[in-house]
Amino acid sequence: MNNVLLHAHSGFRWVALIFLILAIFNAVARKSNGEYTARDKKLNLFAMMFFHIQALGGFILYFSSSKVQFEEGWMKNPMFRFYGMEHILLMVIAVVLMTIGRKKAEKSVAPIVKHKKIIVWYTIALILVIISIPWPMRTILGGGWF
Repeated sequence: MNNVLLHAHSGFRWVALIFLILAIFNAVARKSNGEYTARDKKLNLFAMMFFHIQALGGFILYFSSSKVQFEEGWMKNPMFRFYGMEHILLMVIAVVLMTIGRKKAEKSVAPIVKHKKIIVWYTIALILVIISIPWPMRTILGGGWF
């Protein structure tokens, strides 16, 4: 079961990343037209929701994966340190930033301000996500494309 969840978490990241990138590009493209439509609101919501789903799967993996171990010297092992501290910390921060950014955008009155807030908050979250994904090039972490 743990293996299925791991592959689902790894594969589902692409859906979450695509929605996040689409939300950022949408906000950039629509910032100048002075409108914030239901479509914009839904896209931003779906981007945030997919990352919340990813976080839920990640928390389950955090407590069940063999890549997270808190035995003596775990901070000296790059894989244990990454999954036990770096990955989860940066991902939680990214999800929180997306949630705050979306809430601030929804509370704003002017459409241009809504788009600007999405651009800023979601872009910061995207940078944190990209930094904390265990890309296959980081072979010591044991990550894969899916």
